Amino acid sequence: MLRQWLVHWLSKESTPIPRYQCDFKRLLVEIRPCDVLLVEGHSRASKLIKAVTQSIWSHSAIYIGRLKDIHDADLRERILQFYPAKENERLLIEPLLTRGTVISPLKKYRHHHLRLCRPRGLTQTDAQKIIRHVIDHLGLDYNLRQMFDLARFVIPLSILPRRWHSSLYAHTLGIPDKTICSSMIASAFSAVHYPILPIVRHEKFGDMRLYNRNNAVYLPKDFDTSPYFDILKYPYPALNGTAFYQQLPWDDQGIICNAENECFIVASPPLDSGAAAARDRSDEPTDIKQWIPATRTEATEVASNNP
Repeated sequence: MLRQWLVHWLSKESTPIPRYQCDFKRLLVEIRPCDVLLVEGHSRASKLIKAVTQSIWSHSAIYIGRLKDIHDADLRERILQFYPAKENERLLIEPLLTRGTVISPLKKYRHHHLRLCRPRGLTQTDAQKIIRHVIDHLGLDYNLRQMFDLARFVIPLSILPRRWHSSLYAHTLGIPDKTICSSMIASAFSAVHYPILPIVRHEKFGDMRLYNRNNAVYLPKDFDTSPYFDILKYPYPALNGTAFYQQLPWDDQGIICNAENECFIVASPPLDSGAAAARDRSDEPTDIKQWIPATRTEATEVASNNP
């Protein structure tokens, strides 16, 4: 009962999801199977993860392609058991706090801040193994305890060794009974010995050896940090060529925005006297929302009335 209440409280979206400068239509065209999608979430759990990890990325999902691109009949059948996918629908697999490990349509993140992390040089054979690995995880519960253990791992909350009473250090083989987003994806890449942030040791005579990092300690931001993943961004609007920024349609009315719906015009100081410039401003509103124009039209009107 307590766990259900905690999950409900953590998963609640505490702020509206804003629109970001991501060309989602282009992302739909460019995304490839086994790309890792990083998401900036806005739930209470997402804010906790972002605060603890000092990163804007609170969630990760892995793209498995379209149903028609998966040739293994058994895998197709398992996908359809969990999600009624259409042949051309672009699909993700992701562990979610409220639902466990599920299949989701890529379009659900249309209005989110996104980034693609693409494993460089991954072979088609290993890509299929990774897709099979994450499909085998479908139906697993979300490991809520691991999420809090990660907080202990990143920011130790006591003088006790972190390995004590922590599920992060449970060494088990095979598929676990619970997981979180970054751990599931890390385990899939580890299964084909594809590096994310491996432990590198230099041995005698100049030899080098790589060791797999514990999958349980991976965070969404680690795919962004990894030197083995290419980072892909699709800005909107997208312009090409030299000095493309000079072609962007910048506003010329002097409007400044704190956020999408919080814009204002910086008032020019009066030209006549220092006394007017130093006038008492105590009677002006302290809440910026009380005087910020709601639209560009209103902002332009304000600009015309405040030369």
